[in-house]
Amino acid sequence: MLILAAAHQAGWLGQAIDLGVEWLLANAQELFDVVKVTVLGLVSITGWLLEWPPAWLFALITAAVGFWRVNGGFALFVLLGFNLVLSMDLWSEMISTLSLVLTASGLALLIGLPLGILSARSRLTWRLVRPCLDLMQTMPAFVYLIPAVMLFSTGAVPSILATLIFAMPPVVRLTHLGITEVPDDLIEAGRSFGCSDRQLLWKVQMPSAVPTVMTGVNQTIMLALSMVVIASMIGGGGLGDVVLRGIQQLDVGMGFEGGIAVVILAVILDRLSQSLAGRRGSSPQQRLRGWLALWRAT
Repeated sequence: MLILAAAHQAGWLGQAIDLGVEWLLANAQELFDVVKVTVLGLVSITGWLLEWPPAWLFALITAAVGFWRVNGGFALFVLLGFNLVLSMDLWSEMISTLSLVLTASGLALLIGLPLGILSARSRLTWRLVRPCLDLMQTMPAFVYLIPAVMLFSTGAVPSILATLIFAMPPVVRLTHLGITEVPDDLIEAGRSFGCSDRQLLWKVQMPSAVPTVMTGVNQTIMLALSMVVIASMIGGGGLGDVVLRGIQQLDVGMGFEGGIAVVILAVILDRLSQSLAGRRGSSPQQRLRGWLALWRAT
């Protein structure tokens, strides 16, 4: 015998949140309109910049940056990966996803980096921020979509704002961690040379914290990509929409193609963002000589 559970109704906390959202909709609609227009403008500009070069030029530029920052093998992966995306006729969807990721990541870094620095310099700020970060990191990703849709309807704007909240905690935490873990002897040396608090931050603490901070940047970009795919449920578009249509239509091939394109984009973003934090193994000239030597040997 199958027993169906009664539909769950919101309790006192859920009802209080509903009342708060209704109050915001009634009294702060103009603010939401400004936010919506601003975010829509940012994603439109980002999308236009990414769509401006033809696909072959975009692939060559990305491969050249990969060759410079990573290595020749990665540059070859970029060219082959982008060629595969083109062959699956998913280039425009990939560019749409990339524009959403870059916009959301840029906003997350714009807010998260100063917040992490402030948290490292003020214990009170860290005590206030830390519980918020715990909540943001443990809340299921789908929950962020509900208030975003209620406040901004569907489309790119709620997708970006939900992604912003979901992806921001790592850069805040790791910026705080990187600054607070700077050795005391470095700080004392800076003070002995007469550094002010501002000079100590930018000339001693931040340079030492760069690897940790860049790890946070990398994690923010990766989380943004994963959330943008989920945000296709509220009209975010891009590759997530391809995967969603594959699920809705039970089309394994379509879903697989969308998933492969997401993986290619994720690997490229991951390696490029990681390269900003680490040292390059060799100079571009040394890599070029190595490739020429290999070509001559064959």
